[in-house]
Amino acid sequence: MVLDQRLAGVLMHPTSLPGPYGIGDFGPEADVFLDWMRDAGFGLWQVLPLGPTGYGDSPYQCFSAFAGNPYLISPELLLECGLLVSADLEDADFPNGPVDFGRVIPWKTNLLRKAFDRFLTGDFAELRRRAGAFQRRRSVQPWLKDYALFMALKEANGGRSWLEWPAELRSRDGDALRKTRRGLAREIRYHIFVQYLFDAQWTRVRDAAHARGIRIVGDMPIYVALDSADTWAGQENFQLDAKGTPTHVAGVPPDYFSADGQLWGNPLYRWKPMEANGFEWWIARFRTLFEMFDVVRLDHFIGFRNYWSVKWGEKTARNGKWIEAPGDKLFDAVRAELGRLPVIAENLGVITDAVEELRSENAFPGMTPLQFVWGTKNPIPPSGRGTGLPVEIEADSVVYSGTHDNPTTREWYEEHATDEEHLRMLKYLGQVGDRPERAIMTAGFASAANTVIVPVQDLLGIGADGRMNTPGTQRGNWQWRLSKDALDANCATAMRHQLAAFGRVPNVRRNGTSGRPAPAHREYSPVGGRS
Repeated sequence: MVLDQRLAGVLMHPTSLPGPYGIGDFGPEADVFLDWMRDAGFGLWQVLPLGPTGYGDSPYQCFSAFAGNPYLISPELLLECGLLVSADLEDADFPNGPVDFGRVIPWKTNLLRKAFDRFLTGDFAELRRRAGAFQRRRSVQPWLKDYALFMALKEANGGRSWLEWPAELRSRDGDALRKTRRGLAREIRYHIFVQYLFDAQWTRVRDAAHARGIRIVGDMPIYVALDSADTWAGQENFQLDAKGTPTHVAGVPPDYFSADGQLWGNPLYRWKPMEANGFEWWIARFRTLFEMFDVVRLDHFIGFRNYWSVKWGEKTARNGKWIEAPGDKLFDAVRAELGRLPVIAENLGVITDAVEELRSENAFPGMTPLQFVWGTKNPIPPSGRGTGLPVEIEADSVVYSGTHDNPTTREWYEEHATDEEHLRMLKYLGQVGDRPERAIMTAGFASAANTVIVPVQDLLGIGADGRMNTPGTQRGNWQWRLSKDALDANCATAMRHQLAAFGRVPNVRRNGTSGRPAPAHREYSPVGGRS
């Protein structure tokens, strides 16, 4: 299993890749990044959820738990196979810098519409064969049909939430849906086509990573968005009233991170009906993610043991209560169907003995962000002598310098860390110097943990300008992008020497002899993927 090996990884969402089209995608820059990772000795690439983002552009609030994000589809690969022509890209006047979703989304959507029009009218027999094979392969699961219909209906209703649709559509009346499928047949086919492109291009990226000896860590948000195909098509699985309005929603109570807690607003599951049908929806969800990724991070793992339930209409998460969830039964059912589960449990926040017992019983490694271990309010469950410092980190913990929800390590050290934390770091590390992120990363690489993952911002020593997300805020999140050529050969060489010294380069033995994988052949197939 990947997590049993001594490896290091990089955390960076594909939207953060550089490129000329306003947002990172699955095109040539993904290959450049994978080449750099291979040269630097990294064996893992961690990404955030790859679903189709909705309001707020958050990858944790998607229109589907199964579908892929259309905005990650590469225009360059569509150009190469003839689905686009050069004139289609002439108005791509995007500055180098953060993602401007307000500009990117309509521009990218227009491109995909043009590609679909050519697909319908041009000579694309092989692409049609592959797209048909994709649709047949996915037809055993209902998500693709439900998602395509949901998105077509959403567009027909002016982009409004399904809670604002006509009653017969909101309640999924059979006659109304049959009529709608006929009337929106072309739109439904368009959304299936886009999902084929996503699947094919992501498969190409994943295979390119594997060819370079790199495995991919994905991410499963525990909850789905209220305005999603999952909630609309499976209303019986969620705590909704007869009109589809939630009765209770998800969040977390006040804690180390927030005085009011966090009110997420996602609909909560009806666990008993899900258990009664053998957790069918969950098994399909895990199966889909394990097809896409080598390892899956389970976001908000505590919610699989007990979840914070807040009554609909509350303004904060303060007035909620804990309710038990059947995590043990769920994981047993998924394991019985799929075998061993290569997952990382995001066990941060209010962690109880019961949560740690669930994690331990399932042999899921937990997370240790090193920004949290230096103070007396350390939210990481301590082990051994109870100091919580890196010397006590065990092999089955996944160490992070920080996560996408934290400040960059440089920003944390300069603007958030207390004098006490500075002093404790100095005593433990000996020196910090002018690159505190390097000192903290080195402590992680030197630890006994099998897996150490660092955000790309920490590799580059970026401060507050590199923050990806600030929980509880709506503006400025998910926009950060890597500057072109920021990860150069000198950086790769330095990282490889350091990772090799700590025995973390794939196929490098402890005595330092090299088993470096051969360079992969770079091939930009039309859209990639399986046939």
